[in-house]
Amino acid sequence: MDEESKLSRKTVLKAALAAGVAAPVALIGGPALARTTAAGGTAPELTPACHDDDPTIAQTEGPYFKPNSPERTNLVTPGTPGTRLTVTGYVFGRACLPINRALLDFWQADVNGAYDNTGYTFRGHQYTNAQGAFTLSTIVPGLYPGRTRHIHVKVQAPGRPVLTTQLYFPGEPRNNTDTIFDARLLMTVRDNGSAKEAAFDFVLDVPQTPTSTRPTSTSTPPGGTSWAVGTAYAAGTRVTYGGRGYVCLQPHTAQAGWEPPAVPALWRAE
Repeated sequence: MDEESKLSRKTVLKAALAAGVAAPVALIGGPALARTTAAGGTAPELTPACHDDDPTIAQTEGPYFKPNSPERTNLVTPGTPGTRLTVTGYVFGRACLPINRALLDFWQADVNGAYDNTGYTFRGHQYTNAQGAFTLSTIVPGLYPGRTRHIHVKVQAPGRPVLTTQLYFPGEPRNNTDTIFDARLLMTVRDNGSAKEAAFDFVLDVPQTPTSTRPTSTSTPPGGTSWAVGTAYAAGTRVTYGGRGYVCLQPHTAQAGWEPPAVPALWRAE
């Protein structure tokens, strides 16, 4: 199995799920999935196709979890101190199919590295939508002794066991000294002005029946043109690049580095 086919299953599905809406943050800036950037500049292997992918690893719950958090996707108010952070992603099963109504329960430290153990500040749960997607609005958590920067989360598909794990930030100096840190749980993080955007996709150990890896269309794509930087492409547009034809999977404006062979989340080879 070559690298393009190894990467295509999850990325193409994500593109199909997001077709017609804004591109997920995991696709902004290139085809990289979550976990592609490790601490110290050493990149772990890219996430393989879902049917070969190991489930997201579990990590310790730690001493600060509280049950009965409020249902909400936004953990901040206008006056909350700290760098704003938006985390987006998907929850998949073993066949790379999205899981609807998967529970995600997040908790984290505030900007000073302290947890709210009396109330529910920086605590909240939510459910994935029909496409298996989630969005969390929060801040970049502060540091406290012995740990690198991280966010706790419990993820549970309906009627299945709970996965308890943690999400990490690339480039943190303490990633190299934190004995709990695992590079497989690194988020993809980018700056957006004074805020940050991050992405991570969870794979739960949930049996699923595989389906086609390629989205289908009931209409014939428009006539092809040569791919070009700066062009706004609609889903279904056909282009040629390097003598080969490609079909656009989701709307976007082409940028250098997003050439069709390099970004299977945006283009499908014909």
